[in-house]
Formats: sequence, structure tokens, C-alpha cells
Amino acid sequence: MLNDPDPSLINADLAPTTADQRTWSVLNMASLWIGMVVCVPTYMLTAGLIDKGMDWSQAVLTVLLGNVIVLIPMLLNGHAGTKYGVPFPVLARSSFGILGANIPSLLRALVACGWFGIQTWVGGSAIYQLVNALGGDVLMGDAIASLGINAGELGCFLVFWAIQLVIIIRGIECIKLLETWAAPFLIAIGLALLLWAYLEADGFGAMLSTKSAFAEGGEKEGQFLSVFFPSLTAMVGFWATLSLNIPDFTRYAKSQRDQMLGQALGLPLVMTLFAFISVAVTSATVVIFGEAITDPTIIAGRMGGGLAVAISLLALTVATLSTNIAANVVSPANAIMNLAPRRMSFKVGGLITAGLGIAIFPWKLIETTDNYIFTWLIGYSALLGPIGGILIADYFIVRRTRLDLDALYRRGGAYWYTRGFNPIAIIALLLGVLPNVPGFLVQAGFVEADSVADVWEQIYTYAWFVGFLVSGAVHTIGMLSTASHRRS
Repeated sequence: MLNDPDPSLINADLAPTTADQRTWSVLNMASLWIGMVVCVPTYMLTAGLIDKGMDWSQAVLTVLLGNVIVLIPMLLNGHAGTKYGVPFPVLARSSFGILGANIPSLLRALVACGWFGIQTWVGGSAIYQLVNALGGDVLMGDAIASLGINAGELGCFLVFWAIQLVIIIRGIECIKLLETWAAPFLIAIGLALLLWAYLEADGFGAMLSTKSAFAEGGEKEGQFLSVFFPSLTAMVGFWATLSLNIPDFTRYAKSQRDQMLGQALGLPLVMTLFAFISVAVTSATVVIFGEAITDPTIIAGRMGGGLAVAISLLALTVATLSTNIAANVVSPANAIMNLAPRRMSFKVGGLITAGLGIAIFPWKLIETTDNYIFTWLIGYSALLGPIGGILIADYFIVRRTRLDLDALYRRGGAYWYTRGFNPIAIIALLLGVLPNVPGFLVQAGFVEADSVADVWEQIYTYAWFVGFLVSGAVHTIGMLSTASHRRS
């Protein structure tokens, strides 16, 4: 029980979890990750590496390495959630201050809203393809000039959006059930898709025969590292979001063993398996359809046979639903709730998230590989890497995993710092982001490449790593060299 918490800093959803609420086992944690990993953006991410010139082995190994790397901060941040039962916005109070915690939690929330929109667009696309495949292209039509999509696509997008609202309203326990039931179904469907491609393309030989463009004699000979490192950063950036707010889930774990083993089984292993399925099926589409198709919703629509199309697109819809609800609703809902705990609930935060997800025109973010990997994924990793560095350095180095739980819910206590903000953490965040700003401006097209020194563009390819290390180091030095932190 908390000792006299400030009513303005707590509600039932932000309070530490009780023993009765800690019901998530290894299976539940692994299922959570399976449900999040098996999704269309993951598929398109790996296929995008093939599009940039990698062969299948290079692409799969890049995905594996990136996910092994991001698993480390995932497990470290998850530790605090399990030990103290607090969600990400409350954990951030120890490093950024009681009020300053709103800065990292809202930055994370904005990224999640973008992802919510992207995944909702993907889910709507699956419905759109299904209706057209079964109804003779009944939803086809000219694009709406102001949106760049047609009325049928917009309608399906909104239908899928509405389906998610039902789950949001039902809360976190409904999310747990969704992930647990969806996981085995999604694995089975992924393997079935691989089998279909194998049979249609007459074996793996033709599927995986495409050579690397970086090999001797290839059109990008000798340029592998220039694509590998930003791609690796993008792989880390893909789950950099969850590496921050993973306490939102590990707070429900029965033990540290359950959260650590569950995550280790569910993230890198399944992500690598799905990466192989992605590159194998993408390679097979060249043999089957005469062109490389990186979007599985389009593949499903062209499989032939009403039943096969219906099952495939149903699977894509379930995959997108399970990913979107867990990965992109819980964090922003908690962040919005943390702004005003007495007036906000998880349900209200989730509904606000859903509204923002529409407003960003998500189909624009994934129009091209460059937009998706080099601007969107690396761009936000430059923002979230520094936050991760600060959280982990503060919890493990500065505080040695010891927090004052009561002070996390109290004004004027150990984590009040200067009027509720920790200036050291804020300065560390800014210094971690700044080195990546010039490279991002070039990549996003806001400035001409020749107006920025090459070194800044090179730094940007390591955005998450640079921000993580710089901010973590600055925060550690600043906190340990002053008396502004208090160890419980």
C-alpha cells in the first residue's frame, strides 16, 4: 500500500499493481510479443531490406542482430515494471521529475499515435482487399484528391478503426486475452503462407536465389555497410518504442523470470522467423507473379480462390489488431492519463490516441521504403534512444534499482527536483537528440544535402545508438556529480 499518495498523481490505472493483478506468465509475455511481431509493417520492414539490395541471409541476420540489441533495454526497463508494479510514465518520474515525466511519456505517445495510424491503415487495407477479392472490385474507384486514397479505402480504414475502439473500451485484460489467443493462430498462418510460397514457386531454390546487390559485380558493389548500419538502426528503432514503455506490461508479470524469459522467447526468435517468411515469400512472388510484392495484403488478394483469400486476409486483420492494440494504445493511453490522473482514465486516453491516429494521414508515412525506414523509423529512434539511455542509466547506475515507491506519487519528495522537473535529465535528452537533427533534416527533405557536413549524415545512420549513449552518459555524470538525487 502507498503511504498518503497525492490524489493528483494517481488513479486506479497508474497505481502499482497488486499481487492479484500479477497474472502474466512466460506464456503470456511470449504471446504478447508474438502478437506484436507478426504484423504487416514487420513483414514490409524485412522486405524493404531486399528492396535496398540485400540478399535473404543479409536481411534476416540484420533483423536478428537488431532485435537481440533492442532486447537488452527491453529487459532492463522491464525489470522496474516487475519489481515495483509501475507503468512507464510513473517510472519516468524518478529520472525526469514528477512533472517532467510527461516529456518522455508524451514523446513516446506521439510516436505510438503515428504507429496506431499506420497499423490501422494496414488493417483497413486487408478489409479492402478482402471485399474487392470476394465482390469483384466493388470498392475500386478514383482517389479523393485531398487524401490520395479512394472512398472504399477510407471506409475500410474507418471500419477497422471502429473495431479497435471496442477493445480499447474493454481495457487491459481484454488485451491480454487477445494476445494469448492470437499468438498460435498467427504462427500457424505465417507457416502456412511460407508453405504456399514454397509450393507455388517449386521450392526454396528459386525463392531465395536473388543475389546481393552489394556482392562483387553487383550494382551496389562495396556499398553494403552504407545500407547495413542505417538498416540496423531502423531495426532497433522499430521496437525502440516498446523498449521504453515495456513496464506497462511487465508490471503484470508474476516474476522477473516470467518477463525476461517470455520476452527473450517472443521477440528475437519470432521476429527472425517472420523475417525469413517475409523475404522468402517476397522472393517467391517474383516467380509466381513476375514481380516482387512486399505488401502481404496485396499477395493475399491475388492468391486465387475465395476461401484462401478470406482466410489470409482474416489472418492479416487479426495480426494487425493484436499488434496495434498492445503496441500503440497502451503507452499513449497511460501517457495521456498521466497528464491529469483525476480526470483521465485508460479508456479516455485510448480514445484520444485513436483520434490522433486518423489525423496523421498514415498512408503517407509508408509510401516508400525511404519514407518508412530512413525517415520514420530512424527519425523517431533519434528521439527515443536518448530517453532509453536516461531511464536505464538512472535506474541501474544512479539508483542501483532502488526506488522510493511512495515518492513516485508525491509532490515535494525525492523526485520533485526543481518545481517537478529534473534539469539534468532534460539537458541530457536535448544533448542526445541534437547530434541527429542535421541528418534528419536532410533525410526528411527539409534542407539540401550539400548544406550539411557529411559527418552529420553519418551520425544520423547510428541515431538510436548515439542518442542512447550520449544521454545516458550525460545523465549519469550529472546526477552522480550533484546532490540532486536521493537514494532510498
